[in-house]
Amino acid sequence: MQNILEAHHVSKSYASHQALKDISLNVPEQTIFGLLGPNGAGKTTFIRIITQIIGPDSGEVIFRGKKMHRDDIAFVGYMPEERGLYRKMKVGEQVMYFARLKGLSKSDAEIAIRHWFTVFDIKDWWNKKVEELSKGMQQKVQFITTVIHKPLLIILDEPFTGFDPVNTEIIINEILKLKKDGATILLSTHRMESVEALCDHFTLINNAQIVIEGAVDEVRHRFKTNTFQLEIEGVGQQTDFSSNPDFQVEKIDKKGDGAFNLHINTGSHYSANQILQHYMQYGQVSSFREILPTINDIFIRLVKEGAHE
Repeated sequence: MQNILEAHHVSKSYASHQALKDISLNVPEQTIFGLLGPNGAGKTTFIRIITQIIGPDSGEVIFRGKKMHRDDIAFVGYMPEERGLYRKMKVGEQVMYFARLKGLSKSDAEIAIRHWFTVFDIKDWWNKKVEELSKGMQQKVQFITTVIHKPLLIILDEPFTGFDPVNTEIIINEILKLKKDGATILLSTHRMESVEALCDHFTLINNAQIVIEGAVDEVRHRFKTNTFQLEIEGVGQQTDFSSNPDFQVEKIDKKGDGAFNLHINTGSHYSANQILQHYMQYGQVSSFREILPTINDIFIRLVKEGAHE
């Protein structure tokens, strides 16, 4: 898989504040790539460098195999966290304006606008002024202006802000469709559940540096704690689950007569078969799974560790 975007040793400072320090990462084509980090970590600075709003002090950004140039912005769609719509302008005129600004002919723009207004069920918004719309409605318009020219790279900074669950689901589905159609999405968000649901890869930036990166599933396995959940049926009343000191029972929930839900922590040298063999002596194991940390758990842990360094 080729990379659509690469950062090589990118650094940026503002006066005495270092916003980015030696950032290097690769964004593969046709993936959803999460850019994570607490407030002030350097995410926005990095996005501004990608979008050519500012330049790095050192390092370079590679786009489609060559050093990124201002002309490449024609292939990028950017939805900033601070929305950029003209409040007094009518919705239809505004979307047309942005579509033409991004290189679409009037006829192509009209076709694209009809498509997106139908997708979001906003066909009757054409003559509404932006200031008449709710925050969520404005978000839909902002999203359309970001993707209307079918960019190869779509940068979404907190795209779900202001959306209820129904509209969030609509946006998620459209993001997945854009990926399927060939786009690459760089997703900057604080919603960790969105990262797990959508992202193929992610990078966590803290204190201006990358602290972890990789595929979502691979990182979750990297931080596993050897914790497992078992459901056992047909267990005797006087059963003691702590007969093996290496298997620490962290939680026991009684599910019914002779049925228990156990959370256990084991040493890394025990295989799943060995764990099952041990607990099958107590009864019938009806379910068994490893509990992996969530991206949110990993995020909090690494940010806290960074705060104490």
